[in-house]
Amino acid sequence: MSVDNSNNFEHLSSYDRLLDTIYQGALDTTPWQHFLTAICLQLKADGVSLILRPPSQDINGLILNYRHSPSGGNQVNNASKPKDWAITAYQQHFFALDPFTDIPCGKVITLTELMPDEELTASEFYKQYLEPAGVFHILGADTRTCDGYSARFRATRGKQESAFADIERQLLQRIMPHLCRAVEIHSKLQRTKSERDLYAGAVSQMSMGTILLNEQGEVLKSNHVAKQLLEQQDGIRVVQKQLVLDDKEDDEAFKKRLNKVINAATHHSIQMVEASRVQRPSGKSDLGIVVRPVPQSQSTDSHSGPSVAVFISDPQSEATTTRDTIQQLFGFTKAEAALTLQLVHGLTLAEASTALGVSQHTARAQLKSVFSKSGVSRQAELIRLVFKSVATLA
Repeated sequence: MSVDNSNNFEHLSSYDRLLDTIYQGALDTTPWQHFLTAICLQLKADGVSLILRPPSQDINGLILNYRHSPSGGNQVNNASKPKDWAITAYQQHFFALDPFTDIPCGKVITLTELMPDEELTASEFYKQYLEPAGVFHILGADTRTCDGYSARFRATRGKQESAFADIERQLLQRIMPHLCRAVEIHSKLQRTKSERDLYAGAVSQMSMGTILLNEQGEVLKSNHVAKQLLEQQDGIRVVQKQLVLDDKEDDEAFKKRLNKVINAATHHSIQMVEASRVQRPSGKSDLGIVVRPVPQSQSTDSHSGPSVAVFISDPQSEATTTRDTIQQLFGFTKAEAALTLQLVHGLTLAEASTALGVSQHTARAQLKSVFSKSGVSRQAELIRLVFKSVATLA
């Protein structure tokens, strides 16, 4: 007698698709949007929530929320779109009354286990929050990684509906380790992105252009400083995804140096550094270029990812800073910091005094005080001191 495994196969396929949404959710722009939709249907819930950052007295937290509507008006809300009363009310007040907190990590539990129905319906949390939100049954689990990343999952049903069954508890129990791992992946990716954006912003703030190339020398990404220089097409431009210098001899020399660095990058050597200059038809000062490998993990494939970084410096660009930053860093008065800022921007003392609306005598007195406080004796030394400080990162 043959055995029909079609139902088992369908259950496995459904489970596999659910796991796929969990791990894909860590990469999506709106994290876990498809997972929340899928798990809400699997659990036959009215709504599900994923709390990535619990609310507190000082912060609203981060809550991803999916609500199923019989009319088809399903939607995913999060803390950045506080249009759902259930979300905003919980974030701003009712989190403090929630009994569904501090539950054992990884254990699936219901609200009834924490608070009997009679006690629940008599509570302010139910009367003021759960009942207006149409919630009576709650199924949930918390998870926390060894690195401290955490998430709280909740599924809800109304009072007229049945409680969550054992099979639904078992499903949630089975997927919680996967959700824990996906949350950890998402958190680490977000932390890496934040660090990358911080460093990229610091480089841009110093008026340094950065271009990332793959192993074929194709442009993958550039910061806004590099984009501005490339858009000018004054000595360097992008042609069919490749960097091309206007001067033929400079271009040939640059290509040789670039190929040397790409070759070093493919062999995981990060010590190779090559430099070039770029003549500009406009007559402006030559651009400076430094090419170096992008550090690669031995286990990653660099064919499509960044292989080398090209840094471009324009001698005529001005690294930006502010008067307040200079004042705070060096202990100057506001007037002294304003004068220093004008000198850093390339003005002479006479031009700076005119721009600031003070006499040259006053400007000279302020400059003398600036020299005394900063420990330098010449304007060139003052400008170099500011540029070498963290002022340009402000």
